[in-house]
Amino acid sequence: MLKPLVVSWGYESEAPSGSQFIDHHEWWGTRDLAAFLSVPVAIEFQRQHHWEEVQSACHDLAVESQQRLCALTGLALLHSDAEAWFRQMFTAPLPADTDNAALKARLYDEFRIEAPLVAWNGHKLIRVSIQAYNSRRDVDRLLAALQSCL
Repeated sequence: MLKPLVVSWGYESEAPSGSQFIDHHEWWGTRDLAAFLSVPVAIEFQRQHHWEEVQSACHDLAVESQQRLCALTGLALLHSDAEAWFRQMFTAPLPADTDNAALKARLYDEFRIEAPLVAWNGHKLIRVSIQAYNSRRDVDRLLAALQSCL
């Protein structure tokens, strides 16, 4: 009685397995081997670019960004120890009266900043992800935009 959200080959299989459950759930789309074939090159890229250092720098910027964002809103961190709770992506609280839809639209339309905003368990939240291509300047832009909008 369980129907998959994503179906592929087995849904109306020309060679059913004898188990409709397996036919419906076993194959989710085409197995594209490109992802598997690119893994050695991706590992080599990370080795050549000292990826552990990149990850560490991203984490440091994320910790700083979360602290600055909470200072801007005057709201407390959602956890006690930033070093242990996340690496390069964090969630920070927004004021309770934040209109997430309006804020999301303004961030994108006026500042070309895209960030997930969610309402969860009575809280308004923003999720920020710091990747190798992000810089402190990107964080400064986000914080300036939030200061303008909140």
